[in-house]
Amino acid sequence: MRRTPDAIDDLEPHDAGMTNTTNTLSLDDLNAIKHKQQATWASGDYAVIGTSLQIVGESLCETVDVSAGSQVLDVAAGNGNASLAAARRGCDVTATDYVEALLDRAQLRAAADGVSIKTQTADAEALPFADGTFDAVLSTFGVMFTPNPDQAASELLRVCRSGGRIGLANWTPEGFIGQMFKIVGAHVPPPAGVRSPLQWGTEDRLNDLFADGAKVEVTRRHFVFRYPSTAAFFDTFKTYYGPTLKAWAALDDTGRTSFRNQLIALADQHNRNYDGAMSVPSEYLEVVVTNR
Repeated sequence: MRRTPDAIDDLEPHDAGMTNTTNTLSLDDLNAIKHKQQATWASGDYAVIGTSLQIVGESLCETVDVSAGSQVLDVAAGNGNASLAAARRGCDVTATDYVEALLDRAQLRAAADGVSIKTQTADAEALPFADGTFDAVLSTFGVMFTPNPDQAASELLRVCRSGGRIGLANWTPEGFIGQMFKIVGAHVPPPAGVRSPLQWGTEDRLNDLFADGAKVEVTRRHFVFRYPSTAAFFDTFKTYYGPTLKAWAALDDTGRTSFRNQLIALADQHNRNYDGAMSVPSEYLEVVVTNR
């Protein structure tokens, strides 16, 4: 299948396997990858997908046990699922992302819900906050996509106060979305030298990333994707979800046929609904790191 090089460069670093690649790229290389990732997430309309994941943010806030009046940071917040959940619990919330348009959507949602959040465009690998500013730092399916995960984890620890908690939701490599990413990577290979984001969905890698934290606790959970059909799921992700939208744009007709058939077959394989609709559980890790 033919691929368009310029379109490939815009894709997320989803590798087809789970290789233990280490970052051997220069700072300029990493920044170039980050810039192209930013363009990927700004394409389509992630809010269409993100809003459906709201229950994950609610669950994470309960597990982290955020308290009214706490200073909470939502990193790579997208359109604000964890931010809104924390704000509904009376927290003082700051949402950050490197796509400003997504933060604008988060503000619209907050206004509609009658809660207040602050938003700030920021890089998850260089957070513009002083050490120990926040009581809790959250990220749902966000920080796991940074090209320099060690730096991102270090930043989460740095801005979280001693005794504070970092709460994450990360897709696992074994789960439905993890397997979807592998199909994406098999059709449009990711940049060389960048770790798979799916490693954030493994306990061993989390323990490595947060070796400077005090305690890492992991719970396996499932989010259920619900669509009228598996074909409707594919069409929605192809249209609105940046990584699959970019992959689709990078492929010729033969590649597109393979891509569509494999993703729909994956959804059919995992579908627990036998009445034509789609109800597909996707495993993720709900992670709580208690900072030293």
